[in-house]
Amino acid sequence: METTGCGTAIVTPFQADGSIDEAALRALVHWQIDSGIDFLVACGSTGEAATLDEDEWPTVVSLVVEAAAGRVPVWAGCTHNSTRTLLRQASLLRQVRGVDAVLSANPYYNKPSQEGQYQHFLALAREVSPLPVALYNVPGRTAVNLEPETVVRLADAAPNIQAIKEASGKLPQIAELVHTLPRGFRIFSGDDNLALASIGVGAHGLISVASNEAPAEVSRMIRAALCNHWDEARALERKYAQLFEANFWESNPAPVKTMLNLMGRAHDGVRLPLVPPTRATRSRLERLAGELGLLEQHAPAPQAVSAQVLSEGS
Repeated sequence: METTGCGTAIVTPFQADGSIDEAALRALVHWQIDSGIDFLVACGSTGEAATLDEDEWPTVVSLVVEAAAGRVPVWAGCTHNSTRTLLRQASLLRQVRGVDAVLSANPYYNKPSQEGQYQHFLALAREVSPLPVALYNVPGRTAVNLEPETVVRLADAAPNIQAIKEASGKLPQIAELVHTLPRGFRIFSGDDNLALASIGVGAHGLISVASNEAPAEVSRMIRAALCNHWDEARALERKYAQLFEANFWESNPAPVKTMLNLMGRAHDGVRLPLVPPTRATRSRLERLAGELGLLEQHAPAPQAVSAQVLSEGS
């Protein structure tokens, strides 16, 4: 895998009736690529994959692949806490031409051991081979940490396991991965606010939430860091540090969808059990968007749905 730089964990926009807003998703993909993003991740946590129906998930992946049209790599999120179900879902990716890699998070809720995670990810890698697999370590959502030793075992056992999105929030763990994994293995920060620190110890980029709202600026920050232009990178980090935090003022992706709605790029509805941000949070987000100049990038606005909670299958 040669991918480096900044990838956007792109949102899945919904229409007012809860269905996927295909036009808005295509427009977001075009804007992301035109803004200089390096790759896209469809159906990750920020894409609300957990509340997409089984037939919606490959549709969203296909839409992103078609809109990207080979201009940037597209990774497809594929996560489940049942290994059998994960393999069934992964098999559907064979029907989607143009996917460049599979991103899969730790099995959630079950709290498997390191051996359980090892066997889970190894089974996925064999199911999708030769398609590259990127591991996604996000213990804050899954309640289990994927230890560096297990990542090394997986890299040795399956040649198509070639990357990791590391969102443990532990910089020493990222450094250990850098020191112990093969040199060609790609390591991406999964936290916007740790991206520069991660690159400083040897990571290859960032898979970002904030690049949904500011793709040009966040990708420029990452590119500058990778090129050792640290003054530029740090200046951009200082400017957008509050945005990195704001996207988690309430559960992701509710704040980022609100921001995109304020920018006129997508509805801001989320599916239950997520709900839109409170009125107070929305006001704070609008004020921050104005301060950062994000509202100056306004696109033709869809009808707001901030007062409506979109439930699964509604």
